[in-house]
Amino acid sequence: MVAYDNCPDWAPAFGYIGAASCMILANFGSAWGTWQAGLGVCKMGVDYPKGVIKNIVPIVMAGVLGIYGLIVAVILTQSIRPPNADQTTSYSMYNGYAHMAAGLCCGISCLAAGGTIGVIGDAGVQGFGLRASGGKRAWSSEGGDDGDVGMGGNSEAVNADAANKLYVGLLIMLIFSEALALYGLIVALILSQHSYSCE
Repeated sequence: MVAYDNCPDWAPAFGYIGAASCMILANFGSAWGTWQAGLGVCKMGVDYPKGVIKNIVPIVMAGVLGIYGLIVAVILTQSIRPPNADQTTSYSMYNGYAHMAAGLCCGISCLAAGGTIGVIGDAGVQGFGLRASGGKRAWSSEGGDDGDVGMGGNSEAVNADAANKLYVGLLIMLIFSEALALYGLIVALILSQHSYSCE
């Protein structure tokens, strides 16, 4: 009776809930970040088409969040053992709770990181494009109007230098935003190693 209390046949449900929530939340965060940052890159491309490839970094960083969720979900599902024919199982409630906590830890961390990357990426790349172009639209500067110096700048070199400084700040913010998901991944991997087996 004690063994059944620790290892009921429905204990694996908690493990699968953890794996599913990890994958779903991580992918939601990845999609959210990609969507938000992608809108910013498209808007920036109108003003400064040359910077589109350079500013694809937020989209790549948002995409990595889904990989974090995939890693943890695969580890959790491989640790879940099915019930036996006599309705007993060696998979304990302790394992189920630990795996559910691991899945939620990684999934919610990736969700938060995805939102942060999306908002920072959206504002950052648009600011970069505005600064690099000197506040001028790409099609309006092709006509050779050299008299307009744009956004308070006096040359393209000054605008490019200011845009590069902004880009460095953008990358630092994105790195620390990605670190939120990395913290969740590390804790989830530690939690997934905790186990108690009913033999």
